[in-house]
Amino acid sequence: QVQLVESGGGLVQTGGSLRLSCAASGRTLSSYRMAWFRQTPGKEREFVAVISRYLSTTYYADSVKGRFTISRDNAKNTVYLQMNSLGPEDTAVYYCAAAPVNSGTPSYSRSYDYWGQGTQVTVSS
Repeated sequence: QVQLVESGGGLVQTGGSLRLSCAASGRTLSSYRMAWFRQTPGKEREFVAVISRYLSTTYYADSVKGRFTISRDNAKNTVYLQMNSLGPEDTAVYYCAAAPVNSGTPSYSRSYDYWGQGTQVTVSS
């Protein structure tokens, strides 16, 4: 079992940056595929980024490529999402997710077993 706690969300102006954190407990982070999703009220959860277990291979949604970076710090058992050049279209609740194996489509929410509570990111113009 693994528990995920997200933090780092807030209000930022267009062009600004935020770094989200996802602290994991109950299992070593290196054993899990970790991902970030985001969701706007009334819409389906949208894939943002994923980092694989062990080798830490990364993949991003087209909408965030070149702007967002997912990373992990195994010593702190934490996954990060560095978000740069933010725009109003990035406004959403951001969720951290974990899967124990590198199987299933990594951009599908159903591929993940554990989820954090979400952290709000609001980008103003």
